[in-house]
Amino acid sequence: MQTFLLFATIIIAVVLMVLAISKLKMHPFIVMLVIAMVVGLFWGVVDPASGLTPTEVVNQVKSGFGSIMTSIGIVILCGTIIGTILEKTGAALTMANAILKLVGEKNSVVAIGAMGYVTGIPVFCDSGFVVLSPISRALAQQSNVSLAVMGTALSGGLYATHCLVPPTPGPIAMAGTLEADLGLTILVGLIVSVPAVIVAILYAKKVASKIDIPANSEFTLEELQAKYGKLPGTWQSFAPLLLPIILIGIASIVDFPSKPLGTGVLYQIIMCVGNPVVALLIGVFLAMSLIPAEEKQNTLNWVTQGVTDSAGILAITCAGSSFGAILKCMPIADSVGALVNSGLGVLIPFIIAMILKLAMGASTVAMITTAGMMAPMMEVMGFTSPLAKVIVVLAIGAGSMVASHANDSYFWVVSQFSDMKTDEAYKCQTGMTAVMGITIIAILFVISLFV
Repeated sequence: MQTFLLFATIIIAVVLMVLAISKLKMHPFIVMLVIAMVVGLFWGVVDPASGLTPTEVVNQVKSGFGSIMTSIGIVILCGTIIGTILEKTGAALTMANAILKLVGEKNSVVAIGAMGYVTGIPVFCDSGFVVLSPISRALAQQSNVSLAVMGTALSGGLYATHCLVPPTPGPIAMAGTLEADLGLTILVGLIVSVPAVIVAILYAKKVASKIDIPANSEFTLEELQAKYGKLPGTWQSFAPLLLPIILIGIASIVDFPSKPLGTGVLYQIIMCVGNPVVALLIGVFLAMSLIPAEEKQNTLNWVTQGVTDSAGILAITCAGSSFGAILKCMPIADSVGALVNSGLGVLIPFIIAMILKLAMGASTVAMITTAGMMAPMMEVMGFTSPLAKVIVVLAIGAGSMVASHANDSYFWVVSQFSDMKTDEAYKCQTGMTAVMGITIIAILFVISLFV
């Protein structure tokens, strides 16, 4: 009876959360805080033995909020600032041009997908699509390819790393909540997201190509470059993104249980600069070095914009952590015997995230909420090794991909900037994101069999 009541409580809480966010248009920050308190208070009344007192409920909400802010708050702020500066200085365009030269103009669809893959790591997929949309349109016109193909491939590239690779807020919040190693999450996320981009490009070529949307490009690539003026150099543009990732990755390697470099001074230095907070802060200063002398007066404005843009993300992320803190205090781990023995494994977090994504539309909210629900189950379900925790993080990310439709702001960004009608956007964007998520979970399920 307790098990039934426990899961009924959680399901009803999630349904109410979905309705409040999607139907009543309430902000997720308010909704998740209120739901967290209501669930905590309700369970304290229903089961005083395992429940919390009202004071303990409030303390857990505050503790959950503060813990996630402590672990990833600075990282999210720095990541958003880097993304804003890359956009404002034209460095994103430089990165796009570099990838285009690498793959060749004949492979323009591959190029735009690769651009999305790289840009989606530091820049939100919504803003990344807006930034790269003129390039997508110009490439479509030069290559005589439907804008639907270019828009779909670009969307898929951005979406893959947005859902699977820190320092995007969703994946980094999940890594913090599930105590997954951040460097390992980045490394495996970068690898696993490649098949997702490949699937997106193939889908664009096979399905989106049946929809003819003229490019009607307002600018050529040359005119886009002229619009920004002198663009930053290639290595300069990539440095704010790549160096922090490299530093975090090296720190994860030297911190292996075998301690390959020992635990002396070198180890301490690497662990310091490879800490995500320090690494991303270095990235911020590298990004600021991209700002030309004539734009230096805008430095404060651009950094302020990055801080402002991150505020909403931080609020939702921390509120999700508060909800997760309440769930952790409930006897969920004692009631998941059926799930543990079901043989579903990593399909469980995938399914939960998929349902939340389909219902609420927001991938980040779906990721954070699912991670909070999974946290108390990790040990009892056997997800205790560093790689197993990362696989759960990525499984949730894959679930949050399925699927972008009308209740997702990204759906409308892609459709509007690619001149798609709503039914065309369902065929291109919704269909593609569904295929991407299913492909990734299939890969992760196979990997999990050997972990």
